[in-house]
Amino acid sequence: MNPNFLNNQLEYTYDNGKWTVDEDRVELITSPHTDLWQRTYYGFQNDNAPMIQIGTDKPYFSFVAKVEFDSSHRFDQAGVVLYLDSDNWIKGSVEYENQDFQRLGSVVTHNGYSDWATQDIAASIQTVWYRLSRRESDYQLEYSLDGKDFKQMRITHLDKGADTIQFGIYACSPEDSSFKATFSELSILPCQWDAHA
Repeated sequence: MNPNFLNNQLEYTYDNGKWTVDEDRVELITSPHTDLWQRTYYGFQNDNAPMIQIGTDKPYFSFVAKVEFDSSHRFDQAGVVLYLDSDNWIKGSVEYENQDFQRLGSVVTHNGYSDWATQDIAASIQTVWYRLSRRESDYQLEYSLDGKDFKQMRITHLDKGADTIQFGIYACSPEDSSFKATFSELSILPCQWDAHA
């Protein structure tokens, strides 16, 4: 695999919003009423968030992305995604909540039902690095506020995540809003998630 994500063949899974792809960064202006969520608690099924992904069958790797965002409306979000189909996927992002705090979190959708694990962070944070690591059909999602010190957000398993997968970046605005997300320092590395001793 080429270590530079942007040198790979990109696939626009959903082409909503306005994308700009340059040599070292990707920018997205989101469209209103775009989201990824399936059934749980809210009842609705939203499956139209814009994503850029690449495919791989490599069983061990890590994907890193720096995500900058100027969101200011409830549920606006930007981050990384591993999307297999509408019923099976993982995303990690910051979702804007209000002027006081945002929710740094991850969603795993398995067999058509989403969950959401979060922690509150300051509304002033507008840059987060994410690292998504694969060990066969197990996945680890981490975040960093400086691009160096990564902290674990989630470890999960995907029943359909053992063969060829699609992964990359996304941003969306579930309500009537729009914002700009900028993705840079996109890289594919040897797996940074050590095997359990």
